[in-house]
Amino acid sequence: MTRSLDRLTLLETFVRIAERGSISAAARDLGLSQASASRQLADLEERLGAQLIVRSTHHLSLTKAGERCLADARLLLAEWEGFAEDFAGDADRIAGPLKIVVPVALGQTVALDCAVAFQAAHPEIVLDWILDDAPNRFSEVGCDLWLRVGAVPDETLIVQPLAEVERIVVAAPGLVGPADGDPQALANVPCAALHPFEGGRWPLTGPLGETADLDARVTFASNNIATTKRVAVAGGGYAIMPRWLVAAELEAGTLVEPLPGWRAASLTINAAFAPARRQTRRLRLFIDAMKDGLAGLA
Repeated sequence: MTRSLDRLTLLETFVRIAERGSISAAARDLGLSQASASRQLADLEERLGAQLIVRSTHHLSLTKAGERCLADARLLLAEWEGFAEDFAGDADRIAGPLKIVVPVALGQTVALDCAVAFQAAHPEIVLDWILDDAPNRFSEVGCDLWLRVGAVPDETLIVQPLAEVERIVVAAPGLVGPADGDPQALANVPCAALHPFEGGRWPLTGPLGETADLDARVTFASNNIATTKRVAVAGGGYAIMPRWLVAAELEAGTLVEPLPGWRAASLTINAAFAPARRQTRRLRLFIDAMKDGLAGLA
């Protein structure tokens, strides 16, 4: 084994320890003894001349140097994988792990369908599918790709738009009387709001391009879109929902549009990933598959 490969191995061990928060758990993942994993961590710290992890009886935490090392190590390992792919014997073989962080609603429905279809087409891909709506920083998550609805709160990442999501006003039948195209007719009707996207006022655009603000009487708020949808179906309040998410309910009549033709501002589904000089082919193909699969959501 060459010294250069040794360095990559040490970085891989360090990244796994940092992500698992445990030397023993990382050792199991990597097929090492705990003593071997500890030696590799100590070797890396000696080579870098810096302490990367603070060890206590029950907890491991990264030092400031460890935080910097973790972000750079992930980039180096990703670039190495992309580099190695260029010299693989089978240029058409798509294999290896992909760790994806995806919003809960998307990750349980349409994005999941895309992922399953991608894996069926490339059975040597191993997916780690993490459902998370929280606005974590990418370096803290430790993934290959972050799918997010709305802005990506990490300026260090490359962001690629995948789809625009149309959003409409929906309510249970009978909750709202005839609105006659006037958003303010809903001013005194209970509202189920999704945060952090929504507050108490929604700018809406009408069928002829006219605009109006809908001042909402929020009586229920949640950071989970499936919960907000369920409240709307139960008649607990009208809600602003992506059309794709409520298409079945609109078809069945369990939700209706009290303001037909009016739309809230659309939201973008973004793919965010680290700016490695060489992305792995499997990641590039997965992003393309997601873009194709989500294209019909608008």
